[in-house]
Amino acid sequence: MRTPVLDAATLEKLVAAAVAAPSIHNTQPWRFRLDPDDLAVEIRAVARRGLRHIDPTGRALHLSVGCATFNLRVAVAHFGWTSVPRLLPRPDEPDLLAAVPLSRTATGSPTRLSDLYDALWRRHSSRFPFSGRSLPSSVLNALTAAARAEGAELARPGPAETDRLLRLMCEAERRTSTDAGRASESRHWVHGPDGTGLGIQPAALGQQDARERIPMRDFGAHRHPAVLVSRPFEKRPSIAVLSTARDRRVDWLRAGQALERVLLVATAHGVCASLLHQALEWPDLRERLVNEPGDRTAHAQMVIRLGYGPEGLPSPRLAARQVITHDGSSSRG
Repeated sequence: MRTPVLDAATLEKLVAAAVAAPSIHNTQPWRFRLDPDDLAVEIRAVARRGLRHIDPTGRALHLSVGCATFNLRVAVAHFGWTSVPRLLPRPDEPDLLAAVPLSRTATGSPTRLSDLYDALWRRHSSRFPFSGRSLPSSVLNALTAAARAEGAELARPGPAETDRLLRLMCEAERRTSTDAGRASESRHWVHGPDGTGLGIQPAALGQQDARERIPMRDFGAHRHPAVLVSRPFEKRPSIAVLSTARDRRVDWLRAGQALERVLLVATAHGVCASLLHQALEWPDLRERLVNEPGDRTAHAQMVIRLGYGPEGLPSPRLAARQVITHDGSSSRG
C-alpha cells in the first residue's frame, strides 16, 4: 500500500468521468473541489442550475449528484485506489453533497467498480424505439443486484402493472405540458449547438410513441404534439422502478448512485435505457408508482425503460476545468 499522489491531470480525468453522469435536463448541477488536506474530491450542488418548477425539493438534483458520485467512485477504482464516499459530510454546508476520499492504492486485481469504467463513457440515454427482444434473466438479476449493492431496490412490474405505471407517466406528461411554469422551464433547457455544454440537444430527443403508450418526455413542451416525429415503439416495454425505503436527502444521493450503477451494468450488457421521470415530479403520482393508496413503505426514485435498440446520442458536457473549483475561488457556482 502507498499513499495516492493526485496530480492535476489525473484530477481532471476523475472529474471528467463524474461529469459523464446523467442529470435531469442535462443541467449538470455540480462543482468539484479537491480538499488537499483530506485528499478527497468534494461535490457541491450548483443551486442556480436547479429546476424551480420541475424539481422544487431538489430531489432530482440530489439524484443527479448521486450519479456523478458513483462515476467518480468508478474512476477512482480504475486508477487503482479505494474510496468510501461520505454523503452530506458537513451539515453547516448544505451545498456540499458528497466527499469522495482517495484511500491507499489497492493491490492485486482491479475492483468490480473498475470493470464499469469503459461503460461509463459509452452510457447514453436512448429515447428511440427498442426491439421486442426480452432481457435475459441473468441480465435482470445483475441489474437488481446492482441496485441492492447501493442500498436500493429495483422492481420489474408485470404487464398489467406496467400498463398502470405508463398511464401515470402519460398523465404526468399531460400535466407538465399544460403547466406554464414547468413547460417554460423545460423549453429553456432545449438548446441548439450553442457550445454551452448544458441542456438537451434537439437531435438527441428521439421520437414520440405513435401508439401513445410510452410517454417519452416532450422537452420542448409543444402546444401542438402533432409537430413531433412519431414512430411505433415496442409493444411490450420493459420497465423497472428504482425505490428506497426512506426519502431523506441522503437517500436521494444513495438512489442516484444505485441508478448509475444499474445504468452502467445495463450498458456493459449491451442494454439501452431511458429514464421516465415525469410522474416523479408530481407528489400524488409519485406515491402511486410503488404503493397502495395510503401506504408509504417505499419511495420511488426513478422509472427506467430498458431494451435493445439504437444507442442514444451523447449530450453535451461541461469540460472538467469548467466545474473544478480551486482554492480561493467561489465554490458555490
